[in-house]
Amino acid sequence: MAPRLVEEADDTKDVPPEAADEAVADKVTEEAQAPETPDADESDGAEEAAGPVALTKNATDTDSTADDDEDGPVFDISDRRASMTADRTGVRFQLDETEAEFGWDEIGAVEVETPRFSRRFTVTLHTTGRRHYQSDVDAPSRSSLKAWTAELDAVLDRYFEES
Repeated sequence: MAPRLVEEADDTKDVPPEAADEAVADKVTEEAQAPETPDADESDGAEEAAGPVALTKNATDTDSTADDDEDGPVFDISDRRASMTADRTGVRFQLDETEAEFGWDEIGAVEVETPRFSRRFTVTLHTTGRRHYQSDVDAPSRSSLKAWTAELDAVLDRYFEES
C-alpha cells in the first residue's frame, strides 16, 4: 500500500500544488451540487439510495450490540493453559490452541464444580445433542472460586433460558 502512495506522489510532482488543490475542490463542489434525482432506470436509483441507508442501519446495529455487551454481564477467566468465557453470544472453552464455542441455543445445561480442597474450577456444559464438554481452570486462590461461581451465575441468569 505504501509503494502506491509513493507512485501517486511522484505523478503529481509536475502539477503545481495550487492546481491540484483547485481540482480536488472543484470535484467536491460538483459532487455536493449534483442533483439527487434517480437515473432513467428508477430501480437502480432506489438500490443506490437504499445502500447508504442499509450501511447506516448496520452501523447503528453494531453500536447497539456493543452497548449490550458493555451493559450485560461477562464471565471471563483463565489460567496458564485454559480459559472460559461466557457472554451474550454463548460460552467458549479454550485449552492451549483448541477452542470450542457454543451458542445459547445449543446449551441444555451447565454444571459448576468447586472441589472442597483444591483450587480447580470445573464447568461441564451439556448440549442439546446429548453431549457434554468439560473445562477446568486453576484459580489463583480458593476465595476466587466463590467469586467466579457468582459471576457465572449472573451470566447464566441473564442469557441462559432452560427449555
